[in-house]
Amino acid sequence: MFDRTIENTIKEKINSGKAIVVVGARQVGKTTLLNEILKDKDYLFLDADDPATRNLLQSPTTEQIRTFIGDYKYIFLDEAQRIAGIGLTLKIITDQFKKVQLFVSGSSSFDLGNELNEPLTGRKWEYELFPISWEEYENKIGFIKSEQQIENRLLYGLYPEVINNQGKERETLKNLVNSYLYRDILAFSDIRKPEVLDKLLQALALQMGSEVNYNEISQLIGINKITVQKYIDILEKGYIVFKLNSFSRNIRNEINSTLTDLLL
Repeated sequence: MFDRTIENTIKEKINSGKAIVVVGARQVGKTTLLNEILKDKDYLFLDADDPATRNLLQSPTTEQIRTFIGDYKYIFLDEAQRIAGIGLTLKIITDQFKKVQLFVSGSSSFDLGNELNEPLTGRKWEYELFPISWEEYENKIGFIKSEQQIENRLLYGLYPEVINNQGKERETLKNLVNSYLYRDILAFSDIRKPEVLDKLLQALALQMGSEVNYNEISQLIGINKITVQKYIDILEKGYIVFKLNSFSRNIRNEINSTLTDLLL
């Protein structure tokens, strides 16, 4: 396991009276991290991928919550975005069960942000977890070995599963994209033409790290500019791309710019 730099920050917030929320793409290590933080504690683990757990946490009463919490002082809810209306349930736990420390992980910012932001306003510490950083990677395997791996890491990235399957990086990364990242985008967004999304990703990949013009992309793949903007926003929420707004020392020019840099 890689030591994550965010771990100590999270530990400092335990028993502070607020829920601890960790969000990020699937397979970046959220569950592993929170299980590691809780390994010496007696905690209740709730997996929202389990239909029974989803039914249990959809609009329960305070007494129903009290029943399944029991004497646990620590609760870990994994994949919270899978449960409709989960924000209100977590609000009840945070408000009514003061001695309970709540840990929540979520793999998608499509719905989880809206579900949690209003109900848990002022009631949560939220952290974003990304794939392994270069610092974390180097701390784990050492400076010499990490330098030897720099080309592979630039090509295939730093998802834990990819790192742990050396020699099978291409296959592992392809499976990760098809099984998790891409699936989440289609499941939590209103995309009516997945094939257009494929073309958009290909077009963006050809301009990786360069300035991207929405009008140019729309003409290239045959959809209107508004749809391009919408799909890029969805890709960003799914942790596939990151937008870097144009920079100018003249703020007015920066605001007026229609160009956006994209990192995939």
